[in-house]
Formats: sequence, structure tokens, C-alpha cells
Amino acid sequence: MIKRLIIAILLLGLVVGGIVWFKYFRDGMIAQFMAGRVPPPVPVTAQTVEPVTWEPGIEAVGTAIAARGVDLAIEASGIVRSIAFAANDSVADSQVLVLIDDDSERATLSAAQASLAVAQADARRAQTLTERGVSAVNTVETAEAMVESARAQVAQVQTALDAKTSTAPFAGVIGIPRVEVGQYVSTGTIYATLQDLSQMRVDFTVPEQQIGDLELGRPVSVSTEVGDFRAEGRITGIEPQVDANSRLVSVRAEVGNPSGRLFPGQFLRVRVALPAEQGLIAVAQTAVISSLYGDSIYVVRPGEAEGDLTVEQVFVDLGRRSGGLIEITGGLAAGDRIVTSGQNRLSNGAKVVIDTSVELSVTDGQADG
Repeated sequence: MIKRLIIAILLLGLVVGGIVWFKYFRDGMIAQFMAGRVPPPVPVTAQTVEPVTWEPGIEAVGTAIAARGVDLAIEASGIVRSIAFAANDSVADSQVLVLIDDDSERATLSAAQASLAVAQADARRAQTLTERGVSAVNTVETAEAMVESARAQVAQVQTALDAKTSTAPFAGVIGIPRVEVGQYVSTGTIYATLQDLSQMRVDFTVPEQQIGDLELGRPVSVSTEVGDFRAEGRITGIEPQVDANSRLVSVRAEVGNPSGRLFPGQFLRVRVALPAEQGLIAVAQTAVISSLYGDSIYVVRPGEAEGDLTVEQVFVDLGRRSGGLIEITGGLAAGDRIVTSGQNRLSNGAKVVIDTSVELSVTDGQADG
């Protein structure tokens, strides 16, 4: 019985020992295989860091306003006789737009002109009699005063008659008619809007920290959210105070609109151009890796063997951003070759191969000031 137990224990020990030996043998062989195995280089894209011309700017949102735009109103009440325009017509300066019934004013004008003619005849007669010594001098003065009174009456009626005809104060594009023929309108009734679209104003605001960068005449560019409209202009006005609630300063610019594609009230993205800065280092934003430890970039370095390339993770200081570029204020130098894509498979010292099918280079950038 004891002999059988001993034999069983020995057999169990041999089995366990064999299993342990096989495990260590297997791990050793795997380690030996992995130690002799060199991972293939990681394909990446790269760009060479070069000094660029950085064009800073102030970004804002604005609203388009017509340089000349008014709501047209009726000057004298009455019945609308005719409307001489249609929606979106281009009208000329002083073009007749709306006629109000003026029969009463025309009749009154005829009567006033007749009275003026009578007064003038009486004045001539009084002057003749005075020269002959038949009439007194004050008679002439009275007659001349009557002429002036009649002439003033004619001018007053003519003014009332002219008020019955509404004309365009300037050339532009007129909007949708708001009155109808035969409708009775009172003084001050808005009958259309008139906008001169050839020149547009753009109102926008900037933070008070950027007031020092603003000056009259500084170039601005505007673009719409939809479509590909872009226009250039210059700052024409800067509000000389900061809004106490928003801490923003109001700015106005004027831009050209020869195509008429920009309309009053439209939302615009505005960029105020600032003086260019030479010799700055900027790279593609895809090259930067952000983590809890900071911002870093993989820099391509020569490997130990000829023709080999490795990467070194370099921590950098970031500056301004614009589009796909970001300013580097520290950590890189001109001439460094950096990885722009494929970083997710890299580690410090990893071997890489440059994918030459995509060649990237830093171009002139623009940035928020």
C-alpha cells in the first residue's frame, strides 16, 4: 500500500515537473524569438519645418448694412392713383414711384395762379398810375405786397401738389410694394424699402483687449456662411467707448458689392488683417499630439544603420492657430522633419519609413491675432 502511494507521488511529481519545465521552456523560446525579431518600420507622412510669413488677424462676426438704405414713406395722405415700380426693380435717382390723387391740389394751384396773375396786373396798373401822379406811392406798395402774398400761396400749393408724388431719393433696388392702387394712405405710411447695394457697411464687435490693433483704414475681408461670396474693404469707424456690459467695442467697415450678392441684414464672418510677421515656425495641426503631460511632436532622426529613420518625441510650446496651421513658439527649429500622420502607432525611438506619396510642406499662414 505504501509502495503504491510512493509510486503515485513520484508519477505526480514527474507530471507537474514536466508541465513547469514546458512552461519555462516555452516562455524562453518565445522570448528568444521576440528578442531576435525586429518590428518593421511604421509608414508615416512627414513635413520639413520652415520659417513662414504669418499674417495675424482679428476674427469676428458681423451684420451687413446698406451704405444707403431707407424705408420710403407717403408724404401726403390720399388715394393711391398708381404705383410705378415692381418688387426688386432697380430705380434711378428721382424716379417717380407712387402717385397720390392730386385733383384737389391741382384745382387749388390753378386758382392760386389766377390770383397771382390778377395781383400782378393790379401791381402794374398801380405802378403806371403812380408814375402819372394819379395814385399814391403806398398804393404801389400794397399792390406789390399782394403779389408776394399770391406768389407765396402758389408756392405753398405747389409744395402740397409735389408731396402727392413720391420719388426715389437715390438710385438703388426697391423692395416689395406695401400699398395697393385705390388704397387710402395716411401721411407716414411705409410703402417700400429702398437699398443701395453697390456699397455695403459691415458692423461687428471685437473684445476690448484688441482695441490697440484697430485703426481707421485697416483692411478687412468678409465672407458669407453660405455660398462663396467674399469681399474686401476697410475700417471706416471705431466706437470711442467700450460697452460696459459686454466689454466689446463696435467697429464699422465698408466693402464693395458690385455683384449685388450681399444683402442688408446678412450674417458675415469678418477678418481684420494685421501686419505680417516674418520668420515664424508653423506646422500642420495634425502633427501635434496633446496629452496630460503636454503637447508633443514626433521628430524624424537618423537611425543607427545607414538609411534607417527613427522618431523622437519632442515636447513643444504652442502659439496661435489658423485653419490647418499652428504656431510653434518653442521645441522645434527650422529644418526639423516632423511626423504629420501615423503617430498612433509610434513610440519614442520607433523606426519609421516616410510615405512619399503624400508630400506636405508648410505654407504661409494666417492666424487670429
